[in-house]
Amino acid sequence: MLVLFISTLIIYNYPKLNILAGYSAKNTASSVFLAGRSLAFTDQNDNDFSPIHLASDVVDLEKKTATSSVFGLLIRKAIMREGLGSVLTLSETDQAVPYLVPKRTITKNEVMPYPFGNAAQKDTLFTNVDYQKLGVSVNSIFGSDQTRAALVIYKDHIISEKYAEGFDATSRILGWSMTKSVLSTVFGVMAHQQRINIQDKAPIASWQYDARKEITIHNLLQMNSGLEWDENYDKISDVTKMLFLERDVTKMQAAKPTVGKPNESWYYSSGTTNLLSGILRTYFESHQAYLDFWYTDLIDKIGMHSMILEADLAGNYVASSYAWATARDWAKLGLLYLYNGSWNGEQLFSKDWVAYATTPTPTSGGGYGAQFWLNSEKQFKDVPQSMFFADGYQGQRIYVFPDQELVVVRFGLLNFDENSFLKGVLESIQ
Repeated sequence: MLVLFISTLIIYNYPKLNILAGYSAKNTASSVFLAGRSLAFTDQNDNDFSPIHLASDVVDLEKKTATSSVFGLLIRKAIMREGLGSVLTLSETDQAVPYLVPKRTITKNEVMPYPFGNAAQKDTLFTNVDYQKLGVSVNSIFGSDQTRAALVIYKDHIISEKYAEGFDATSRILGWSMTKSVLSTVFGVMAHQQRINIQDKAPIASWQYDARKEITIHNLLQMNSGLEWDENYDKISDVTKMLFLERDVTKMQAAKPTVGKPNESWYYSSGTTNLLSGILRTYFESHQAYLDFWYTDLIDKIGMHSMILEADLAGNYVASSYAWATARDWAKLGLLYLYNGSWNGEQLFSKDWVAYATTPTPTSGGGYGAQFWLNSEKQFKDVPQSMFFADGYQGQRIYVFPDQELVVVRFGLLNFDENSFLKGVLESIQ
């Protein structure tokens, strides 16, 4: 009877254990092989929350793999692929499958200071900045908030930069859903180059026989397509199955029916973002060209050389969730929007794209644009309405203040009091 009970318990919980172990293996592989952290540090910090802490992790430094199991009942493996980051395997043969690697151009400008180069920042003291007050505000989010990095950039100058123990300006940090804003920006670059029209109907063959044929790329960018999706990380849901059980993350949302009408049914969906990643692929002549473009025309173009976009087993960028970069490089994405798409004299996307990305989506309550979050309805009561931001799980943030010439970046493991923090930063600049 006891054996039957245990067997039933295992069978019932097996899908949950599969996802749990998958999360732990994937996160461990990326933390160790992309971010350069130790297994001990990863287990004690990044994976030390319920129920992920139930998994046991092992890494093979030579083969660059991480395996995780829960009570020894199930084992998931993640492998590191050069240029594509880590990925969960679904079969024994996955580790030996050849793959394409994005071609990159890494340049080091030792003449110009940050953000356009790598030379030392010129000493500049702004008379309108209360540096002591700014320091108090930045320090306030470290400690119990488990902040790992905070960066304040005002008029192209870093006026505050702080890291938790074990982190510094060279530390790669996962942006989680801030990756969605990277994807949006790639669309902006494509539109500026007249390689795509976001008002076109989404090029999904299976949609041409039902109501989904009316869904546009624009609807998808605003997450306002009316497609069914379950974005719940606390259970087995569409998003957890997509991230930890699927070989091709671009297909799951495409298979969903509509539960609302386009432009009238906003719902946050990581599946939609990955569908957009798959749609982007169709605009290139080859898979190699798709992989390269994100770097050649955006990421490396603005010197975000530390950034690594992780891909699924099918070679698609997991645009919903998996981009790693240093805090300084993440901040460059915010600065690019602050500069209305211009970078060191070159226009990567138009000012109109900034306006588009920050226009409130219908039925989103004024809180969402095109893969960016907004403050148009004063969700943060002490922060200007014009502020917009990239948002990631556990409080990863890039805040852009266009009227204040200000970009603020924060990374950590817990959410924090954003309004109070940003209010303090703003009050320190008169």
